Amino acid sequence: MSELKQSKYIDITTDYGFKKVFGSDTNKDLLIAFLNELFRGRKIIADLYYNKNEHVGDTEDIGTVIFDLTCTADNGERFIIEVQRTAQDNLKKRMLYYSSKLIADQAPKGNRRAWNYAISEVYIIVLMDGFTMPDAGEEKYFLHDICLCYRDHSKIFYEDLGFIYVELVNFVKAEAELDNDLDRWLFILKNMSSLKGLSRYLRKPIFEKLFQLAEYSKLKPEEREMYNASLRNKWDAESIRSSQEEQLKRAREKAIAEGRAEGEAKGRAEGEAKGRA
Repeated sequence: MSELKQSKYIDITTDYGFKKVFGSDTNKDLLIAFLNELFRGRKIIADLYYNKNEHVGDTEDIGTVIFDLTCTADNGERFIIEVQRTAQDNLKKRMLYYSSKLIADQAPKGNRRAWNYAISEVYIIVLMDGFTMPDAGEEKYFLHDICLCYRDHSKIFYEDLGFIYVELVNFVKAEAELDNDLDRWLFILKNMSSLKGLSRYLRKPIFEKLFQLAEYSKLKPEEREMYNASLRNKWDAESIRSSQEEQLKRAREKAIAEGRAEGEAKGRAEGEAKGRA
């Protein structure tokens, strides 16, 4: 990293940056503020505490699942907050599996009759950095708020299980276009490492604390090492993703060209056949 000019603020979509900003008791007000904006008034979180992020499988074969962040809010709601940096075909299934872990872990070891399936609310928050939702097509939504609904109409079937996917690549607002605090959070998440300072569009106490916390110059030497390693991992993931996208693009172009050539050859053959007839 020493050969490059370091940005003023850390990239908070790196593994280290994300956990430094959102993953400690001293900074849980930042996570609370962000979650409240994501729920857009549907849910108000006053306090939360952090849970273990390592969940051991039910059998040796299943193994251990490690989440980025897990926490429980003051009303018992449980959250997993994940940052995903590479596109995955099984992303939706994996997040569904994660939610099932939080649900299954609520069951007591004994006396389940008394428990009576009193399942707390479970929410999975996914920040997608640099890629779009699988099967999104031409849609350019940056926020997907998902729950269980009836197939034939929009009535909610079950309120207490939800998934929120944030596609940062589709959030394209400039600073002057930020309308609310959710916009401000997403702008910061996407752009913080390229910002020079706290602009008037972001001047609120919660963001002032965030910017102070994220200053690279305030990191201790060992923190800088961990951050730099985390940043290199992100760059490696971006390089792999870019290479895969380029390969896919070339494959599509080749298929189109081959299809066009095949069509032209067929057309010539049909024309020659008509000429001989």
